[in-house]
Formats: sequence, C-alpha cells, structure tokens
Amino acid sequence: QVQLVESGGGLAQAGGSLRLSCAASGHTFSSYTMAWFRHAPGKEREFVASLTRIPSSTYFADSVKGRFTISRDNTKNTVYLQMNSLKPEDTAVYYCAADQRYGNSWSWRDYRYWGQGTQVTVSS
Repeated sequence: QVQLVESGGGLAQAGGSLRLSCAASGHTFSSYTMAWFRHAPGKEREFVASLTRIPSSTYFADSVKGRFTISRDNTKNTVYLQMNSLKPEDTAVYYCAADQRYGNSWSWRDYRYWGQGTQVTVSS
C-alpha cells in the first residue's frame, strides 16, 4: 500500500508557473506508475499526465501538452508536475494517483491510490 501527499498548489497568474509535488510512502515507489488528474467544478475528473514504471514513458493530455512536464525522483519517493504557461482553464483540484500497472491508463478508475488533492487557481 502507498500513501500520497500532494503539495505546491496555490494561486498563479495566467502565463505563470507552479510545480506540484507528490510524496509517496513505502519502499517500492519505483514500481508504481504515477499520474496526475484534475477536477474542476462542474466537470469530470480529467487525466493530466502520467509517468509509467519500466519502461518509463510519459503521457500528457492534449490540453497541457507542451506546457506541463512530469518527472519523478525515486530517491525521494516523489513525483512532480511542472506547470508552465498556466491558463485560467487549468484551475482545478489536482490529484496525484498511483498504480502498479505497467502501462499507461487515461482513466482515473484504473489507479488504486490517491492523494487528497491540492487546489490550483489561475487568474486571468
């Protein structure tokens, strides 16, 4: 079992940047595929990005491609979401998710473990 704790959310202006962190407990962090999802009011939970376990590959939603990057530091049991060129439509609660699947999944239903979420608000 793994526990996830997100941090780094807050308020940013359009065009600005934020970096979210997700710290995971446990000793097998490298064996998890990690992902970020977001949930805005009135919308469904949305896939943002993922970083799979071996082989390590990254996936991004079209809406964030070229602006967001995902990375992990297995020595710190932490996954990061660097968000650049932020837009007001990026405003949402961002959730870190983990699963021991090998490949990517775009569906939140396929991830077993979740953090509590961190609010990101982008003003215009």
